[in-house]
Amino acid sequence: MRQSFALIIAAAAAAACLSTPAQARDDAQGWGAATVNVDLGGGFRASNETVLRFSDNRGGLYEIEDNVMVGYKPSKQVTLWIGYTHNPQYDHGDFTRMEHRFRQQVNVDNFAQIGKIKLSGRVRLEERWRDGQGGPAWRLRPYVKATVPVAGKVNLVASHESFIDLNTNAFQRVGGEERMRNFVGFAAPLSKKIGIEAGYLLQHGFVRNGPDNHDHVLSVSLTGNF
Repeated sequence: MRQSFALIIAAAAAAACLSTPAQARDDAQGWGAATVNVDLGGGFRASNETVLRFSDNRGGLYEIEDNVMVGYKPSKQVTLWIGYTHNPQYDHGDFTRMEHRFRQQVNVDNFAQIGKIKLSGRVRLEERWRDGQGGPAWRLRPYVKATVPVAGKVNLVASHESFIDLNTNAFQRVGGEERMRNFVGFAAPLSKKIGIEAGYLLQHGFVRNGPDNHDHVLSVSLTGNF
């Protein structure tokens, strides 16, 4: 167990260090998320996720994501999802833009195990529109997550997600990897149907011809499965 714990901590620390140039611009943030998953029967599921993001540099609440999705589970490990994201954005209390996203994704649970470490993953494709700025902007988001038990039902969690822009338009101006998110924290059940995950997330934004961005995030999410 100690070796598995050390392996995840070392991997998360290395990812954070590799993405931390000395001239990066930093922001302290807090993210809160609540997700409700409902079993519809016949392998179908419905999901609603609401995310609130707060920023020191942007004067408080700067983004609300409301994600509504329908999924189908063809096997025990795989779930296919399709859905829509409503995403108003703000700066110091003033509304700045409205973004709409259609997303398709494939989730694969426990696709590999190394000792006590279990690996899960997701590949998400998004088409994005912004009011008054057109679209679509195509974006790919591969994600991998490692979990290992540390005490009772408490798991240590580490994850990585990349944001890869597949085309350019008025608001998605440079192709390739735009940002990445590295997370380390703990997950635990609060009851038979509700769980919590909390920890530190480093969001690194790649800026062409300028200093990169760093968001240091306290992230807390609740998930209910019904």
